[in-house]
Amino acid sequence: MNITIITPAPPHSRKGNRVTALRWSRLLRQLGHRARIRQEYHGEGCDLLVALHARRSFTAIEHFRRLYPDRPLVVALTGTDLYDEIHRDETARQALALASRLIVLQPLGVQELPERFRAKARVIYQSTKASPASPGPSRGSARKTGGSARETVFQVCVLGHLRPVKDPFRAAEAVRLLPPSSRIRVVHVGAALDATMAARVRLESSVNSHYRWLGDLPRWKTLRVLAGSRLLVLTSLMEGGANVLSEAIAARVPVLCSRIAGSVGILGADYPGYFPVGDTRALAALLERAENDAQFYRSLKKSCQKLRPLVHPARERESWRRLLREFRDQKSEVRGQKA
Repeated sequence: MNITIITPAPPHSRKGNRVTALRWSRLLRQLGHRARIRQEYHGEGCDLLVALHARRSFTAIEHFRRLYPDRPLVVALTGTDLYDEIHRDETARQALALASRLIVLQPLGVQELPERFRAKARVIYQSTKASPASPGPSRGSARKTGGSARETVFQVCVLGHLRPVKDPFRAAEAVRLLPPSSRIRVVHVGAALDATMAARVRLESSVNSHYRWLGDLPRWKTLRVLAGSRLLVLTSLMEGGANVLSEAIAARVPVLCSRIAGSVGILGADYPGYFPVGDTRALAALLERAENDAQFYRSLKKSCQKLRPLVHPARERESWRRLLREFRDQKSEVRGQKA
């Protein structure tokens, strides 16, 4: 098939929608298809349009459906469109109606859709290759005993651009509550997307000895930071299914995260590392426990280890193969009926 992928994120962006579009184009080519990525759609011919984000890609969705009413159209709900905009924005709901299929990034996303659209939904977990380096045996969490033990930094990473929906300063505020003896240091990778955020993060990094902002980094450097960390902290207010969770699972780095549906759908309801959204004290308590309670840290690590098959690229590629086969079979059925 000749496939066009529409993403609102511009070229060279490190935002999640661009990362997802690049990965999907690669997987589709591995399946033998032609795939190109565009930020806008101008009517060029293709056999299938895949649009990331229901509202932001609506112009492309509507244009394609008007030109090609019988061709397949896939709309991927990637975050705020799923958990906010389809409930209050008529344009986002129209995108659901125009789509042949809907993609959500974890199974709880299906329940967020209006009931009349759920039969269109398919779950495709985001995959990632293993991190270039993986945590070694020294990255256990328990503090060494004995007065002569060498103290080491317990590195915790936050990976995400500084946007309100990410609640980006929650981890920085939490480590302020830790005891002076704590070895935890938070390193934060991500761009400050406005001047207010930039000023605040620079100030935080200068006055908080437990927090360091590294700014925006290339993906390979970001993955190196992740692999060198003992924990990932994800504090988002909403997520469709965060890329960074898949990356942490693949890198064997345990996670502490806000209890939101987009993360519970990936990690499972019984995952031990959740804290209530926006609860600084609860996050601080989890951080302190992970640093000092070896059994708790092992439970986090074991839970993430079990999830590694979910984020393997072969699984995501197979999910796309099955979805495209639905369109092929549907086309064959229509031809048979006409014959």
